[in-house]
Amino acid sequence: MSGLTYDDVKQAADRVAGQVRPVSLAPMDPAPASGIDNGIDNGSGSGSGSGSGAETWLALEYLQYTGSFKARGAQNFLRAHRASGTLPDAGVTIASGGNAGLACAWAARQQGVRATVFLPETAPPVKVGRLRSYGADVRLVGATYGEALAACEEFAATAGALASHAYDHPLIAAGAGTLMEEIHARLPELDTVVVSVGGGGLFTGVATAALHHGVRVVAVEPENCRALNAALEAGRVVDVPVDSVAADSLGASRASAMALHTAGQEGVRSVLVTDTAITAARRTLWEDHRIAVEHAASTALAALVSGQEGGGYGYRPAPGERVCVVLCGANTDLGSLTSAPVAP
Repeated sequence: MSGLTYDDVKQAADRVAGQVRPVSLAPMDPAPASGIDNGIDNGSGSGSGSGSGAETWLALEYLQYTGSFKARGAQNFLRAHRASGTLPDAGVTIASGGNAGLACAWAARQQGVRATVFLPETAPPVKVGRLRSYGADVRLVGATYGEALAACEEFAATAGALASHAYDHPLIAAGAGTLMEEIHARLPELDTVVVSVGGGGLFTGVATAALHHGVRVVAVEPENCRALNAALEAGRVVDVPVDSVAADSLGASRASAMALHTAGQEGVRSVLVTDTAITAARRTLWEDHRIAVEHAASTALAALVSGQEGGGYGYRPAPGERVCVVLCGANTDLGSLTSAPVAP
């Protein structure tokens, strides 16, 4: 399969210009080469951070509309279809109660079209309410996501609505890649970008742009939500079990073929992190920086602060390496930041 191209990302950047919030960047406290001291506890009792004197930046994409990077892909998807005359009167439909559904509903409202979002009947009322606040027609069908997805596909076929996807579409991935264009414009000397991976839409877009600019990519997954890592190991897309604190956003059972193609390129490294490291990184972002993000976002930072490194776990930057960690979303339960115990 052919992968996403840099031209796809550049076209997406033109489409979404002025329609999304430009990413904000913030430096982390410097980590001295003689010790790791970014104020992040790796769970072993000693300080941990980017390590070895690396210059570490945080991309605050959780400040994006709807609280995640997904707004970029949704805008690109709908604006591209409107420009080509393929945005139907029936609007757009998607099966997702998470970040993708919120972004789809928001972007549809911006475009003045209907969004029909399918969720299982067990969906939390707060998600239903938030989707409706964006003007979405919310349909509760079945007890599982699979049943909601099937209903969504049937609706698209019978009503003529445009079917969107959470991550497995080139327009969605290209939209996500516009984030890297903004990072590179602000940090042209960047060496490495670190990004968390679920199904692979964000990773595919960011990596496509990053590799074009000569920036290395570290793709980070929870050890028990490793769709991309397992696909690389198998040499093909495979189904994997899903069991992680970050599963609500990173719990894809398989990565996209686009993501696998991109991950096979030189300059990409796939690593895993434990749930303990994810939780510790998230807690520290809150306690030391007052940054409240979802577990999917802290998964990326966990690669730099993981107490377990080697064997495909964690990433240790070289001395002086310029690293940017993408904090991709903040649709989270704030209560869990203050009530959950610090990881042992």
